[in-house]
Amino acid sequence: MSPFRLRRLLALAAIVGVADPNGPAFAQRALPTIEVGAAHRQRTAAPRRAATATPRSAPVSPLGAPAPSQSTTDKQTARLDRLLPKTGANVYRLDRSAIEALPQGNQATLDQILLQNPGVTQDSAAGGSFHVRNEHGNVQYRVNGILLPDGVSGGFSQVMDTGFIGSVSLITGALPAQYGLRTAGVVDIVSRPPPLTPGGNVSIYGGSHATGQSAFDYGAQRGRWEAFASGRLTMNNLGLQNTTPGHEALHDRTRQGRFFGFASYAIDDSTKLSFITGTSVVGYQIPNNPGQQPQFAPYGVSWFDSGKLNENQLERTFYNVLALSKSTAELDAQISYFSRYSTVHYVPDAIGDLIFNGVASDVYRAGVVNGLQGDAAYRLGDHTLRGGFTVSGEQTKVINASLVFPLDADGNPGNTPIGAYDPNIKLGWLAGVYAQDEWKLTDNLTLNAGLRFDQMWQFVTANQLSPRASLVFKPVEGTEFHVGYARYFTPPAQALAAPTNLAVYANTTQQAEIPLSSPVRPERAHYIDVGVTQRLTPQLEAGVDFYYKRARNLLDDGQFGQAYVQTAFNYARAYNTGVEFKALFHDGDFRAYANLAWARQRATQVTSNQFLFGSDEIDYISGHYIYTDHAQTLSGSAGASYVFWGTRGSVSMIYGSGLRSGFANTTHASPYTQVNLGLAREIGTVFDRPLTLRFDIVNLLDHAYQLRDGSGIGVFAPQYGPRRGFFVGLKQAF
Repeated sequence: MSPFRLRRLLALAAIVGVADPNGPAFAQRALPTIEVGAAHRQRTAAPRRAATATPRSAPVSPLGAPAPSQSTTDKQTARLDRLLPKTGANVYRLDRSAIEALPQGNQATLDQILLQNPGVTQDSAAGGSFHVRNEHGNVQYRVNGILLPDGVSGGFSQVMDTGFIGSVSLITGALPAQYGLRTAGVVDIVSRPPPLTPGGNVSIYGGSHATGQSAFDYGAQRGRWEAFASGRLTMNNLGLQNTTPGHEALHDRTRQGRFFGFASYAIDDSTKLSFITGTSVVGYQIPNNPGQQPQFAPYGVSWFDSGKLNENQLERTFYNVLALSKSTAELDAQISYFSRYSTVHYVPDAIGDLIFNGVASDVYRAGVVNGLQGDAAYRLGDHTLRGGFTVSGEQTKVINASLVFPLDADGNPGNTPIGAYDPNIKLGWLAGVYAQDEWKLTDNLTLNAGLRFDQMWQFVTANQLSPRASLVFKPVEGTEFHVGYARYFTPPAQALAAPTNLAVYANTTQQAEIPLSSPVRPERAHYIDVGVTQRLTPQLEAGVDFYYKRARNLLDDGQFGQAYVQTAFNYARAYNTGVEFKALFHDGDFRAYANLAWARQRATQVTSNQFLFGSDEIDYISGHYIYTDHAQTLSGSAGASYVFWGTRGSVSMIYGSGLRSGFANTTHASPYTQVNLGLAREIGTVFDRPLTLRFDIVNLLDHAYQLRDGSGIGVFAPQYGPRRGFFVGLKQAF
């Protein structure tokens, strides 16, 4: 046999396992040839093995998509819990898998996700989208433990892209001392970590109301670097709540773009530098309310079809955060710089608004915030000592440029409008400092006590020293009692508290019935919270919580004009009380939850921006405790999800007994229920990565329910919940 044929046979035998290439007979001549042949075979086969093995090597979601690094998520959450504990407060947490399991999943907005928490009430976009424990606004947003300041248009829930969220927790009750300013609830977001192997998803989604959406997310880890980014473009014909009970609104097109990015660099094993950036640009058409009767005749024009008004609003938000964190066995610390720039610009239909309202206002609000935040925790035996500070400066610009009708000597409006210009520019400051001690009295009993001092220099100057204390008792495994007290100090959002120059509207159709504009003051409150959580079985947990709040100068907001912006005012005294029930069952691929809340918030005597009210309302409120316009007696949510034969099915439900309406909020809207369904299934692979199809139905029962009827304090127009909609989406992993 020739040497050439011998080498070929030995190589073939080595490949199929007949011969041992490491045997002594082949040590000198056969091994080099076999190695070459084997190496060549591995080069052609390895890519196929890697393509199928890579998804199996990383954590996998219920539908097969690559999941984030669980160790990274747990490590980040544990660090933040050590630095900024939630001891004594109520925490309701949804991780990434729970968010994806909801109907619409990653396509749901943050406020829709939060509605599945106990004590959260649905509202219109003009009313703030949602309320926590019947409070108007007063919700704090944090990303990776860093406070994000208020924007000029109010809440943050419409700005955050759901694709950026790794987990979201709603924290309520008697909050520890590190949580100041907005205290009705803390929306605590942990950014989504990159997957173990570089990759992401692209998706398209659309359906009813001419909805079209495209989105992407991508993450990677390399050495000491981690990065994650997500973006979304959305268009539909139901950007704001419909003013009619019909399926489609008139003039309600919206275009929205959002981007969020996160990057971090591990300087060493205990030190990390992180950067977060975000952008949101949203354009709205203001929905029309057809059939309105003209009230005025500018330039002799006495008729106009209210269904053809052309009012528009543009909202822009940009924010950046730079944070340096340190974690050792005894110490956790973080210092961060944050900035936020936001604007809202409402452009009226000049003639149409004058005909129906006697005023056409071009409303512009802008705010630039820059600040520093520092937090530290040091463990010393049975004690964990914590302290920190926040300081921020905000430049706001609030400009109302209006066309109004002058009044003659008899109080009758003319036909030629005149201009009224009301600008306000303010640089304001907020500062806070806190110290607290978490003391483990016994293995089963923990005391968390602290002091917080806040100072504001805005349109008014004020401060307060606020004690906080809570006890957590765990008598047996699976049972936890908590009781807490907190003193709260809540400054108004500076842009919402900007004063109005009533003189420029004197002797016009916008002349105040009560020419009084006392400045908006900070809210001061005492808060008590008591609750218990019980793990009934390894899969089932239930809890009940009671709270009571007594406030001075209760802050409230209202929409007192066509623009979808809020204006702040105070009630002299108020109380807020309620009870919440919650239950959660989780066993493998099955997850179910149910929440029910009873609540009441009542207030008396308007003490700021009195010009926003009629004299009859002021007189009535001065002598009565009234319900605030966002007070809802009963709120509920429930849902379930299950993976069966590779398909994830989910259902969710929200219930409300109706927000307030009528003169001085003495009545309420009708009760409502909205049921949503979702299905998702991996239908194949493209380039060895999963392709997932989802189908959602919003408002399955097609119930035409009213959130607002156009009456009540600070309510400008009726708003209805969405009618039944069908949506389909595709998501491709890469």
